[in-house]
Amino acid sequence: MTLPAPTYDLVLLLDPQAEEDVRAKIVADTRASISAEGELLRHDEWGERALTYPIDRKATARYHLLQFHAANPELLGGLDRTLRLIDEVLRFRIIKLAPGVGAPPEMSPAAPPRAETSAEQSESAPAAETPAADAPATPEPAAETPAAEPETEAAPQPPADVEPTAEVTVGETS
Repeated sequence: MTLPAPTYDLVLLLDPQAEEDVRAKIVADTRASISAEGELLRHDEWGERALTYPIDRKATARYHLLQFHAANPELLGGLDRTLRLIDEVLRFRIIKLAPGVGAPPEMSPAAPPRAETSAEQSESAPAAETPAADAPATPEPAAETPAAEPETEAAPQPPADVEPTAEVTVGETS
């Protein structure tokens, strides 16, 4: 019995400032390469999204997820070599999925984030206090954690079964 070909995820981050036809050609060529040497399972376009950190002075990228089977390791090497040479590809990542991994999330294309001014942030602050529509009606009690005591060095205490013989006052002089 032969094992099925491994499943891979290819995530492409394309330059949003590149021409639309150039981005479409990159995706079409990548799909054609995968279909020629493997089996394309799905292609999801996640749209323009904010990057965690700027790449080449760009704050957003066009995200694409391609999921495919590849029995031939030359396919992975060819994709890696080709995508590294294309200037409009900001980043890409090919990940081998473990057997039994579920389907990727359904991500609708998001609008690019906009920067809020401090006046807009102060206006939106009271709205953040209202519970979300999908939040549970009754909040669950938080787990109680012991309060942190200040770190002071306590005086040594005598054992409980020993009675003190004399009371000593510290700090007083006669």
